[in-house]
Amino acid sequence: MIPAGYFIGLSLALFGLGVLGFFVKKDLITQFMSIEVMLNAANLMFLAFSRMHGSADGQVIVLFVITTAAAEAAVGLAIILLVFRKKKSVRTEDYRGLKG
Repeated sequence: MIPAGYFIGLSLALFGLGVLGFFVKKDLITQFMSIEVMLNAANLMFLAFSRMHGSADGQVIVLFVITTAAAEAAVGLAIILLVFRKKKSVRTEDYRGLKG
């Protein structure tokens, strides 16, 4: 049986990679995928703590997070697609004029 500490370490590494990808990359699709990686890292952390404490509460929270992430993915990709049609680019530098 794998110790829960390994899952916590993996979750922290994934979250760090997600944060790094969000701030380093300058296109919307990569930033969007970095947010998804961070959500999955949080899910892994919930599952690790749920396993450590022997309760199903973390698993219930993960189901809600997955549902929210699916809705966020649909709406986020639709927004990115609409903005891409207007500006013909997915680079974040090209969207400075959308402030408002």
